[in-house]
Amino acid sequence: MRSQHTFSINFWADKKNALNNEILIYARVSVDQKRVNLSLKRKVPQQLWDPVKKRLKGNSQEARSINGYLDQVYTQLFQIYQNLQFKGELITAQLIKSVYTGENEKSKTLQELLAYHNGKIKTILAKGSIKNFAITENYINKFLKSGRGTTDVYLSQLDYKFLCDFESFLQSYLPENHPRHMSQNTVMKHIQRFRKIITLGYNIEWLDRDPFVRWKPVFEKKEREFLSENELSNLETYPFTVERLDRVRDLFVFSCYTGISYIDIMNLSESNLIKGIDGGTWIVTNRQKTKTKVKIPLLGKAELLITKYQDHPLAQKTGTLFPRMTNEKVNFYLKEIALACGIKKNLTFHMARHTFATTITLSNGVPIETVSKLLGHTKIATTQIYARVLEQKLSQDMNVLRTHLKNKEEINRNPKTG
Repeated sequence: MRSQHTFSINFWADKKNALNNEILIYARVSVDQKRVNLSLKRKVPQQLWDPVKKRLKGNSQEARSINGYLDQVYTQLFQIYQNLQFKGELITAQLIKSVYTGENEKSKTLQELLAYHNGKIKTILAKGSIKNFAITENYINKFLKSGRGTTDVYLSQLDYKFLCDFESFLQSYLPENHPRHMSQNTVMKHIQRFRKIITLGYNIEWLDRDPFVRWKPVFEKKEREFLSENELSNLETYPFTVERLDRVRDLFVFSCYTGISYIDIMNLSESNLIKGIDGGTWIVTNRQKTKTKVKIPLLGKAELLITKYQDHPLAQKTGTLFPRMTNEKVNFYLKEIALACGIKKNLTFHMARHTFATTITLSNGVPIETVSKLLGHTKIATTQIYARVLEQKLSQDMNVLRTHLKNKEEINRNPKTG
Protein backbone atom coordinates (compact mmCIF):
# COMPACT_ATOMS: atom_id res chain seq x y z
CA MET A 1 0.00 0.00 0.00
CA ARG A 2 1.49 3.33 -1.06
CA SER A 3 1.94 5.93 1.69
CA GLN A 4 -0.15 9.10 1.33
CA HIS A 5 1.45 12.49 1.98
CA THR A 6 0.20 16.03 2.25
CA PHE A 7 2.29 18.01 -0.20
CA SER A 8 2.29 21.63 -1.32
CA ILE A 9 4.49 24.22 -3.03
CA ASN A 10 4.04 27.92 -2.39
CA PHE A 11 6.00 31.03 -3.27
CA TRP A 12 6.49 33.96 -0.93
CA ALA A 13 8.49 37.19 -0.80
CA ASP A 14 10.61 38.31 2.14
CA LYS A 15 9.29 41.83 2.71
CA LYS A 16 10.94 42.17 6.13
CA ASN A 17 14.40 42.15 4.61
CA ALA A 18 13.62 44.37 1.63
CA LEU A 19 16.61 46.32 0.37
CA ASN A 20 16.31 49.27 -1.98
CA ASN A 21 12.61 48.38 -2.35
CA GLU A 22 13.55 44.92 -3.70
CA ILE A 23 12.44 41.67 -2.13
CA LEU A 24 13.80 38.13 -2.42
CA ILE A 25 11.48 35.32 -3.60
CA TYR A 26 11.40 31.93 -1.86
CA ALA A 27 9.73 28.60 -2.59
CA ARG A 28 8.19 26.86 0.41
CA VAL A 29 7.92 23.07 0.15
CA SER A 30 5.66 21.36 2.68
CA VAL A 31 5.37 17.60 3.26
CA ASP A 32 3.18 16.25 6.06
CA GLN A 33 3.05 19.69 7.70
CA LYS A 34 6.86 20.00 7.78
CA ARG A 35 8.32 22.65 5.53
CA VAL A 36 11.58 24.04 4.17
CA ASN A 37 12.30 27.32 2.42
CA LEU A 38 14.28 27.44 -0.76
CA SER A 39 15.83 30.70 -1.90
CA LEU A 40 15.28 31.19 -5.63
CA LYS A 41 17.92 33.95 -5.74
CA ARG A 42 15.52 36.25 -7.59
CA LYS A 43 14.87 39.83 -6.44
CA VAL A 44 11.84 41.76 -7.66
CA PRO A 45 10.39 45.25 -7.03
CA GLN A 46 8.25 45.04 -3.89
CA GLN A 47 5.29 46.84 -5.49
CA LEU A 48 5.05 44.20 -8.25
CA TRP A 49 4.61 41.21 -5.94
CA ASP A 50 1.05 39.88 -5.55
CA PRO A 51 0.89 38.03 -2.18
CA VAL A 52 -2.43 36.41 -3.08
CA LYS A 53 -1.57 35.03 -6.53
CA LYS A 54 2.07 34.43 -5.50
CA ARG A 55 3.22 35.94 -8.76
CA LEU A 56 4.29 39.29 -10.18
CA LYS A 57 1.60 41.73 -11.23
CA GLY A 58 1.18 43.07 -14.75
CA ASN A 59 2.37 41.95 -18.17
CA SER A 60 5.78 43.57 -18.37
CA GLN A 61 8.74 41.64 -19.73
CA GLU A 62 10.16 41.32 -16.19
CA ALA A 63 6.85 40.03 -14.82
CA ARG A 64 6.49 37.47 -17.63
CA SER A 65 10.12 36.30 -17.16
CA ILE A 66 9.88 35.89 -13.37
CA ASN A 67 6.42 34.28 -13.50
CA GLY A 68 7.65 31.83 -16.16
CA TYR A 69 10.61 30.97 -13.94
CA LEU A 70 8.31 30.34 -10.95
CA ASP A 71 6.16 28.02 -13.09
CA GLN A 72 9.32 26.14 -14.08
CA VAL A 73 10.45 25.79 -10.44
CA TYR A 74 6.98 24.56 -9.45
CA THR A 75 7.08 21.91 -12.19
CA GLN A 76 10.57 20.73 -11.20
CA LEU A 77 9.72 20.44 -7.50
CA PHE A 78 6.49 18.59 -8.24
CA GLN A 79 8.36 16.22 -10.60
CA ILE A 80 10.91 15.46 -7.86
CA TYR A 81 8.06 14.63 -5.46
CA GLN A 82 6.46 12.31 -8.02
CA ASN A 83 9.76 10.55 -8.78
CA LEU A 84 10.44 9.93 -5.07
CA GLN A 85 6.90 8.66 -4.64
CA PHE A 86 7.30 6.30 -7.62
CA LYS A 87 10.55 4.90 -6.14
CA GLY A 88 8.83 4.28 -2.82
CA GLU A 89 11.34 6.43 -0.91
CA LEU A 90 10.67 8.11 2.41
CA ILE A 91 9.67 11.60 1.27
CA THR A 92 10.55 14.67 3.30
CA ALA A 93 10.57 18.35 2.47
CA GLN A 94 14.30 18.46 3.13
CA LEU A 95 14.92 15.58 0.69
CA ILE A 96 13.00 17.36 -2.07
CA LYS A 97 15.07 20.50 -1.46
CA SER A 98 18.32 18.47 -1.49
CA VAL A 99 17.46 16.81 -4.79
CA TYR A 100 16.50 20.14 -6.33
CA THR A 101 19.70 21.91 -5.23
CA GLY A 102 21.91 18.92 -6.10
CA GLU A 103 22.99 18.45 -2.49
CA ASN A 104 21.74 14.89 -2.17
CA GLU A 105 24.19 11.96 -2.10
CA LYS A 106 23.35 10.91 -5.65
CA SER A 107 24.53 14.24 -7.03
CA LYS A 108 28.03 13.99 -5.55
CA THR A 109 30.95 14.71 -7.85
CA LEU A 110 34.31 13.05 -8.40
CA GLN A 111 36.15 16.00 -6.82
CA GLU A 112 33.98 15.68 -3.69
CA LEU A 113 34.87 11.99 -3.48
CA LEU A 114 38.59 12.71 -3.96
CA ALA A 115 38.45 15.28 -1.16
CA TYR A 116 36.61 12.85 1.14
CA HIS A 117 39.11 10.07 0.35
CA ASN A 118 42.09 12.38 1.05
CA GLY A 119 40.66 13.29 4.44
CA LYS A 120 40.08 9.64 5.26
CA ILE A 121 43.56 8.34 4.40
CA LYS A 122 45.70 11.12 5.90
CA THR A 123 45.68 9.52 9.35
CA ILE A 124 45.68 5.84 8.40
CA LEU A 125 48.15 5.47 5.51
CA ALA A 126 51.91 5.95 5.39
CA LYS A 127 53.34 9.10 3.80
CA GLY A 128 54.54 7.15 0.77
CA SER A 129 51.06 5.72 0.11
CA ILE A 130 49.45 9.14 0.52
CA LYS A 131 51.98 10.56 -1.94
CA ASN A 132 51.15 7.80 -4.46
CA PHE A 133 47.42 8.57 -4.21
CA ALA A 134 48.22 12.26 -4.78
CA ILE A 135 50.10 11.38 -7.98
CA THR A 136 47.17 9.28 -9.19
CA GLU A 137 44.75 12.12 -8.36
CA ASN A 138 46.92 14.48 -10.40
CA TYR A 139 46.58 12.17 -13.43
CA ILE A 140 42.81 11.95 -12.90
CA ASN A 141 42.62 15.76 -13.03
CA LYS A 142 44.84 15.90 -16.13
CA PHE A 143 42.56 13.35 -17.82
CA LEU A 144 39.42 15.32 -16.93
CA LYS A 145 40.93 18.48 -18.39
CA SER A 146 42.41 17.05 -21.60
CA GLY A 147 40.15 14.05 -22.17
CA ARG A 148 36.81 15.46 -21.06
CA GLY A 149 37.36 19.22 -21.24
CA THR A 150 36.20 19.75 -17.67
CA THR A 151 37.48 19.80 -14.09
CA ASP A 152 34.81 17.63 -12.52
CA VAL A 153 32.08 15.09 -13.30
CA TYR A 154 29.13 13.67 -11.41
CA LEU A 155 29.82 10.23 -9.96
CA SER A 156 26.76 9.01 -11.85
CA GLN A 157 28.67 9.74 -15.08
CA LEU A 158 31.41 7.24 -14.27
CA ASP A 159 31.05 4.13 -16.40
CA TYR A 160 33.15 1.42 -18.05
CA LYS A 161 33.98 3.71 -20.99
CA PHE A 162 35.30 6.35 -18.59
CA LEU A 163 37.73 3.77 -17.18
CA CYS A 164 38.84 2.63 -20.65
CA ASP A 165 39.42 6.24 -21.71
CA PHE A 166 41.39 6.94 -18.53
CA GLU A 167 43.53 3.85 -19.16
CA SER A 168 44.22 4.96 -22.74
CA PHE A 169 45.13 8.44 -21.50
CA LEU A 170 47.69 7.02 -19.04
CA GLN A 171 49.19 4.72 -21.67
CA SER A 172 49.73 7.61 -24.08
CA TYR A 173 50.75 10.25 -21.52
CA LEU A 174 54.44 11.19 -21.34
CA PRO A 175 55.25 12.40 -17.80
CA GLU A 176 57.38 15.52 -17.56
CA ASN A 177 61.16 14.86 -17.45
CA HIS A 178 60.58 11.17 -18.26
CA PRO A 179 62.30 9.58 -21.27
CA ARG A 180 59.41 7.23 -22.06
CA HIS A 181 55.75 6.52 -21.44
CA MET A 182 54.52 4.73 -18.32
CA SER A 183 54.92 0.98 -18.22
CA GLN A 184 51.80 -1.18 -18.32
CA ASN A 185 52.22 -2.08 -14.65
CA THR A 186 52.51 1.60 -13.64
CA VAL A 187 49.28 2.33 -15.52
CA MET A 188 47.58 -0.55 -13.71
CA LYS A 189 48.80 0.75 -10.33
CA HIS A 190 47.22 4.16 -10.98
CA ILE A 191 43.93 2.57 -12.02
CA GLN A 192 43.98 0.28 -8.99
CA ARG A 193 44.32 3.31 -6.72
CA PHE A 194 41.47 4.98 -8.61
CA ARG A 195 39.46 1.80 -8.07
CA LYS A 196 40.01 2.02 -4.29
CA ILE A 197 38.69 5.58 -4.35
CA ILE A 198 35.61 4.59 -6.38
CA THR A 199 35.00 1.55 -4.16
CA LEU A 200 34.93 3.89 -1.17
CA GLY A 201 32.32 6.02 -2.94
CA TYR A 202 30.25 2.92 -3.70
CA ASN A 203 30.47 1.65 -0.11
CA ILE A 204 29.31 4.97 1.35
CA GLU A 205 26.48 4.93 -1.23
CA TRP A 206 27.55 7.96 -3.23
CA LEU A 207 27.35 5.72 -6.34
CA ASP A 208 24.45 3.48 -7.29
CA ARG A 209 26.71 1.10 -9.21
CA ASP A 210 30.38 0.16 -9.36
CA PRO A 211 31.85 1.10 -12.78
CA PHE A 212 34.75 -1.30 -12.11
CA VAL A 213 32.54 -4.38 -11.91
CA ARG A 214 33.61 -5.60 -15.38
CA TRP A 215 37.11 -4.11 -15.40
CA LYS A 216 40.06 -6.47 -14.99
CA PRO A 217 43.67 -5.35 -14.41
CA VAL A 218 46.26 -6.62 -16.89
CA PHE A 219 49.77 -6.75 -15.43
CA GLU A 220 52.91 -7.72 -17.27
CA LYS A 221 54.78 -10.49 -15.51
CA LYS A 222 58.24 -9.32 -14.50
CA GLU A 223 60.99 -11.22 -12.79
CA ARG A 224 61.88 -9.78 -9.37
CA GLU A 225 65.65 -9.40 -9.28
CA PHE A 226 67.71 -10.44 -6.25
CA LEU A 227 71.33 -11.14 -5.47
CA SER A 228 72.64 -14.69 -5.73
CA GLU A 229 74.73 -16.16 -2.94
CA ASN A 230 77.97 -15.37 -4.83
CA GLU A 231 76.88 -11.80 -5.64
CA LEU A 232 75.93 -11.17 -2.02
CA SER A 233 79.25 -12.59 -0.85
CA ASN A 234 81.17 -10.32 -3.27
CA LEU A 235 79.21 -7.33 -2.01
CA GLU A 236 79.83 -8.19 1.64
CA THR A 237 83.58 -8.72 1.30
CA TYR A 238 84.48 -5.91 -1.12
CA PRO A 239 87.03 -3.59 0.59
CA PHE A 240 85.45 -0.13 0.18
CA THR A 241 87.79 2.70 1.12
CA VAL A 242 85.13 5.41 0.74
CA GLU A 243 83.14 5.70 3.98
CA ARG A 244 79.81 6.61 2.34
CA LEU A 245 79.93 3.52 0.09
CA ASP A 246 80.90 1.30 3.00
CA ARG A 247 77.95 2.62 5.01
CA VAL A 248 75.44 2.15 2.19
CA ARG A 249 76.75 -1.37 1.58
CA ASP A 250 76.22 -2.16 5.29
CA LEU A 251 72.64 -0.85 5.22
CA PHE A 252 71.92 -2.98 2.15
CA VAL A 253 73.48 -6.10 3.69
CA PHE A 254 71.53 -5.54 6.92
CA SER A 255 68.33 -5.52 4.89
CA CYS A 256 69.45 -8.70 3.08
CA TYR A 257 69.69 -10.50 6.43
CA THR A 258 66.55 -9.05 8.03
CA GLY A 259 64.16 -8.23 5.16
CA ILE A 260 63.51 -4.79 6.67
CA SER A 261 62.79 -1.99 4.18
CA TYR A 262 64.89 1.16 3.88
CA ILE A 263 62.44 3.50 5.66
CA ASP A 264 61.94 1.06 8.54
CA ILE A 265 65.72 0.60 8.97
CA MET A 266 66.14 4.37 9.17
CA ASN A 267 63.63 4.48 12.05
CA LEU A 268 65.15 1.64 14.11
CA SER A 269 66.43 2.52 17.58
CA GLU A 270 67.58 0.68 20.71
CA SER A 271 63.94 0.41 21.78
CA ASN A 272 63.31 -1.96 18.85
CA LEU A 273 65.82 -4.50 20.16
CA ILE A 274 64.41 -7.07 22.58
CA LYS A 275 65.40 -10.44 23.99
CA GLY A 276 63.42 -13.12 22.15
CA ILE A 277 61.97 -16.40 23.45
CA ASP A 278 65.12 -18.15 22.20
CA GLY A 279 67.35 -15.89 24.29
CA GLY A 280 68.70 -14.12 21.22
CA THR A 281 68.28 -10.54 20.02
CA TRP A 282 65.11 -9.78 18.05
CA ILE A 283 63.92 -6.67 16.25
CA VAL A 284 60.30 -5.75 16.92
CA THR A 285 58.91 -2.89 14.84
CA ASN A 286 55.86 -1.74 12.89
CA ARG A 287 56.18 -1.44 9.13
CA GLN A 288 55.58 2.18 8.16
CA LYS A 289 53.91 1.15 4.91
CA THR A 290 51.23 -1.16 6.38
CA LYS A 291 51.47 -0.56 10.17
CA THR A 292 51.95 -4.33 10.49
CA LYS A 293 54.04 -5.49 13.46
CA VAL A 294 57.05 -7.64 12.57
CA LYS A 295 59.27 -9.69 14.88
CA ILE A 296 62.61 -10.72 13.40
CA PRO A 297 65.21 -12.89 15.18
CA LEU A 298 68.58 -11.38 14.21
CA LEU A 299 71.09 -13.45 12.28
CA GLY A 300 74.75 -13.09 13.24
CA LYS A 301 75.75 -10.80 10.37
CA ALA A 302 72.90 -8.41 11.15
CA GLU A 303 73.93 -8.25 14.81
CA LEU A 304 77.54 -7.46 13.85
CA LEU A 305 76.39 -4.52 11.74
CA ILE A 306 74.36 -3.10 14.64
CA THR A 307 77.43 -3.37 16.86
CA LYS A 308 79.58 -1.70 14.18
CA TYR A 309 77.48 1.48 14.25
CA GLN A 310 76.74 1.50 17.97
CA ASP A 311 79.08 4.41 18.64
CA HIS A 312 78.77 6.18 15.30
CA PRO A 313 78.32 9.93 15.98
CA LEU A 314 75.61 10.37 13.33
CA ALA A 315 73.63 7.44 14.74
CA GLN A 316 74.01 8.77 18.28
CA LYS A 317 72.84 12.21 17.15
CA THR A 318 69.56 10.84 15.73
CA GLY A 319 69.13 8.12 18.37
CA THR A 320 68.91 5.43 15.68
CA LEU A 321 70.76 2.16 15.12
CA PHE A 322 72.25 3.41 11.86
CA PRO A 323 73.25 6.84 10.50
CA ARG A 324 70.41 8.27 8.46
CA MET A 325 70.69 8.85 4.71
CA THR A 326 68.10 9.83 2.12
CA ASN A 327 66.63 7.10 -0.05
CA GLU A 328 67.75 8.99 -3.18
CA LYS A 329 71.38 9.05 -2.04
CA VAL A 330 71.32 5.39 -0.98
CA ASN A 331 70.04 4.21 -4.37
CA PHE A 332 72.45 6.54 -6.17
CA TYR A 333 75.44 5.12 -4.27
CA LEU A 334 74.21 1.57 -4.86
CA LYS A 335 74.85 2.07 -8.59
CA GLU A 336 78.47 2.92 -7.76
CA ILE A 337 78.67 -0.09 -5.44
CA ALA A 338 77.32 -2.46 -8.10
CA LEU A 339 79.90 -1.22 -10.59
CA ALA A 340 82.74 -1.74 -8.11
CA CYS A 341 81.57 -5.27 -7.18
CA GLY A 342 80.95 -6.35 -10.78
CA ILE A 343 77.20 -6.77 -10.23
CA LYS A 344 75.41 -6.39 -13.57
CA LYS A 345 71.93 -6.08 -12.07
CA ASN A 346 70.13 -2.80 -11.45
CA LEU A 347 70.94 -2.62 -7.75
CA THR A 348 68.25 -0.85 -5.71
CA PHE A 349 67.66 -0.98 -1.97
CA HIS A 350 64.38 -2.85 -2.39
CA MET A 351 66.35 -5.68 -4.00
CA ALA A 352 67.63 -6.47 -0.50
CA ARG A 353 64.12 -7.58 0.55
CA HIS A 354 63.96 -9.82 -2.52
CA THR A 355 67.36 -11.24 -1.58
CA PHE A 356 66.20 -11.93 1.97
CA ALA A 357 63.07 -13.68 0.71
CA THR A 358 64.93 -15.84 -1.80
CA THR A 359 68.68 -16.31 -1.27
CA ILE A 360 68.66 -16.05 2.54
CA THR A 361 65.40 -17.72 3.57
CA LEU A 362 63.52 -19.74 0.94
CA SER A 363 66.55 -21.31 -0.68
CA ASN A 364 67.70 -22.43 2.76
CA GLY A 365 64.47 -24.26 3.50
CA VAL A 366 62.58 -21.61 5.49
CA PRO A 367 58.83 -22.19 4.93
CA ILE A 368 57.04 -19.51 2.93
CA GLU A 369 54.60 -18.95 5.84
CA THR A 370 57.56 -17.97 8.06
CA VAL A 371 59.04 -15.75 5.35
CA SER A 372 55.66 -14.01 5.03
CA LYS A 373 55.64 -13.25 8.77
CA LEU A 374 59.23 -11.99 8.71
CA LEU A 375 58.46 -9.64 5.79
CA GLY A 376 55.34 -8.32 7.52
CA HIS A 377 52.97 -9.35 4.73
CA THR A 378 49.28 -9.65 5.51
CA LYS A 379 48.69 -12.06 2.60
CA ILE A 380 50.89 -14.99 1.62
CA ALA A 381 50.15 -14.21 -2.04
CA THR A 382 52.26 -11.06 -1.63
CA THR A 383 55.16 -13.15 -0.38
CA GLN A 384 54.92 -15.47 -3.36
CA ILE A 385 55.79 -12.53 -5.62
CA TYR A 386 59.05 -12.03 -3.73
CA ALA A 387 59.88 -15.63 -2.94
CA ARG A 388 60.22 -17.54 -6.17
CA VAL A 389 61.34 -21.15 -6.39
CA LEU A 390 65.04 -20.86 -7.08
CA GLU A 391 66.90 -23.07 -9.53
CA GLN A 392 69.26 -24.09 -6.75
CA LYS A 393 66.37 -25.13 -4.50
CA LEU A 394 64.69 -26.84 -7.43
CA SER A 395 67.89 -28.80 -8.10
CA GLN A 396 68.25 -29.79 -4.44
CA ASP A 397 64.64 -30.99 -4.21
CA MET A 398 64.98 -33.01 -7.41
CA ASN A 399 68.22 -34.62 -6.12
CA VAL A 400 66.38 -35.68 -2.97
CA LEU A 401 63.63 -37.14 -5.17
CA ARG A 402 66.19 -38.99 -7.33
CA THR A 403 67.80 -40.52 -4.27
CA HIS A 404 64.43 -41.54 -2.90
CA LEU A 405 63.35 -43.17 -6.18
CA LYS A 406 66.74 -44.88 -6.56
CA ASN A 407 66.44 -46.38 -3.06
CA LYS A 408 62.95 -47.68 -3.88
CA GLU A 409 64.29 -49.33 -7.04
CA GLU A 410 67.07 -51.01 -5.05
CA ILE A 411 64.53 -52.35 -2.56
CA ASN A 412 62.33 -53.68 -5.38
CA ARG A 413 65.30 -55.39 -7.07
CA ASN A 414 66.56 -56.96 -3.88
CA PRO A 415 63.51 -57.79 -1.80
CA LYS A 416 64.20 -59.29 1.62
CA THR A 417 63.55 -63.00 1.88
CA GLY A 418 61.64 -64.35 4.83
